[in-house]
Amino acid sequence: DLFSSVKPQAFREDVLALPIFKQEEPQLSPENDAKLPPFQYVLCTATSPAVKLHEETLTYLNQGQSYEIRLLENRKLGEFQDLNTKYVKSIIRVVFHDRRLQYTEHQQLEGWRWSRPGDRILDIDIPLSVGILDPRASPTQLNTVEFLWDPSKRASAFIQVHCISTEFTPRKHGGEKGVPFRVQIDTFKQNENGEYTEHLHSASCQIKVFKPKGADRKQKTDREKMEKKTTQEKEKYQPSYETTILTEVNNSSPTHQMELLPPSNDHLLPSASIQDAQQWLHRNRFSPFCRLFSSFSGADLLKMSKEDFVQICGPADGIRLFNAIKGRNVRPKMTIYVCQEPEQNRSHLHQKRENGDGSLCVYHAIFLEELTTLELLEKIANLYSISPQQINRIYRQGPTGIHVLVSNEMVQNFQDESCFVISTLKGVYCYCCHLLL
Repeated sequence: DLFSSVKPQAFREDVLALPIFKQEEPQLSPENDAKLPPFQYVLCTATSPAVKLHEETLTYLNQGQSYEIRLLENRKLGEFQDLNTKYVKSIIRVVFHDRRLQYTEHQQLEGWRWSRPGDRILDIDIPLSVGILDPRASPTQLNTVEFLWDPSKRASAFIQVHCISTEFTPRKHGGEKGVPFRVQIDTFKQNENGEYTEHLHSASCQIKVFKPKGADRKQKTDREKMEKKTTQEKEKYQPSYETTILTEVNNSSPTHQMELLPPSNDHLLPSASIQDAQQWLHRNRFSPFCRLFSSFSGADLLKMSKEDFVQICGPADGIRLFNAIKGRNVRPKMTIYVCQEPEQNRSHLHQKRENGDGSLCVYHAIFLEELTTLELLEKIANLYSISPQQINRIYRQGPTGIHVLVSNEMVQNFQDESCFVISTLKGVYCYCCHLLL
């Protein structure tokens, strides 16, 4: 067993060899040992040889292939004063590396979701993983998995990335260069209430994902490219390391303040538990205040005034936190009301409604922010607990009963507080349908 024969300390020379650590002493002194991060994560696949010195490593992955991430603790458990519980929670996510794509995450994700219905961006291969407990993959956060593990024991999580880098590249001429992603791991320990909310450590690495076997071809191409360079040119590049060490993330560094892909509107809900509230603060760049609000639920935070936040966090951060938390209460751009057509036909329904019989149907409010067909479709699907993929198109019943395709422009021109009765039409395939307003 290769893993059991290698102790965590065996990876230190590999870590210290990386230019990002800027350590010159080959041996660890007690002072250096104290500066090591509490945890270390090792992605067990080689880095590209075509990366210049002092640049971040780049690692190529094959779409859907299982890759091992070893979870290591740098010091003996007895020396780790910060850790007072047996287990820690780690959250692994795949996010965009480029700031340009981070700004348009919602649109990027929605486009991917619709082109790949039912797929996830990140999965955990549970049968291959070792030493992890309670693995979870949220149905709404397609790029995130989480689990518990014991730092004193062997632990490996095998992950699969299903999105490829070229899926987020504008197609202009063909053969476009794929965008880089990041694999980020955030680790938390339990608070006094037993919830995993106290942030311990974060680290990430840069990856590109290719179609099956594409990563192997790219690695070979990079290797051949380096072999053709002169000795002098080769000195400007890093060697290809056998494993990829995830670099510690400095939470104050804007370079590594990466947003989650989903959910697109990351609102703090009144129903959020203390753990949910802590994770919301961490995701939204309020980590320095997690300890101050360690016993606050979503409802507690939502009840606070702007003056409360300013007094606790200071003027700048207090106002920023207040605006982020209260953003949910901004009035929607448009409200419409919908009900599902009962068994009676539409003309019979309208006749009954005009006669004052209000018992036939119950209307539900739908709040629209983006005023797009996609948003309308998803809100209706969510209202009736069906998958958005089951809805093919939305039509509006026009003059003489014609069916008019609903476009973004049509949604933008709906009257605020309009009422619609929804009926369904059979689609081409048995699993999908059209909606008629």
